[in-house]
Amino acid sequence: MAGKAPGAKAPVSLPAPLALAVRGVGALSTAAGVASALMILAAVAVTCQMIWVRTVMNASTVWQTEAVIFLVIGATLVGLPYVQLLRGHVNVDLVPNLLPPVLRRGMAMLTLLMTMAVIGVAAFYGFEIFELARSRGWRSDTVWGPPLWIPYLAMPLGFGLFLLQLAADLVETVFGREDVALHGDFEEDY
Repeated sequence: MAGKAPGAKAPVSLPAPLALAVRGVGALSTAAGVASALMILAAVAVTCQMIWVRTVMNASTVWQTEAVIFLVIGATLVGLPYVQLLRGHVNVDLVPNLLPPVLRRGMAMLTLLMTMAVIGVAAFYGFEIFELARSRGWRSDTVWGPPLWIPYLAMPLGFGLFLLQLAADLVETVFGREDVALHGDFEEDY
């Protein structure tokens, strides 16, 4: 961060079990980011293979388009916790930057709690859809016909890991980590 905000609360060390949990969640979020990057790489490779098959070999493609769609959607959902770990989501921070540090921290906690509520609902219903597809043996209505529980797994997995990362951020905010609550200083972003 560019500098400590005037009147900002000094960071407090997390208790050892919480620090370990936060580091563990960070490691899970990083692993999710790697998995997401690999899914994007696989989607690009499958797209190149599809182009080769259709243009050079003049053959039809059966599974490639659907696989690319599933991979890109999965990469988006599974990559959510890593983006949160890096604070890479879009922030509109005009109001928080005008607030004193205590109110800014409170606003950050409220925002995290509200986000956790929404993501918790999405994770719950994502799991419900995944479980329905798995238990009922749903398959895609295409020639390829993959089981739908595989791509649907990205919803509860991605949202669940995102929820864990949000919880870790909330713990850090409560215990005084400044760059969580005070992220977005103008000097830092530009």
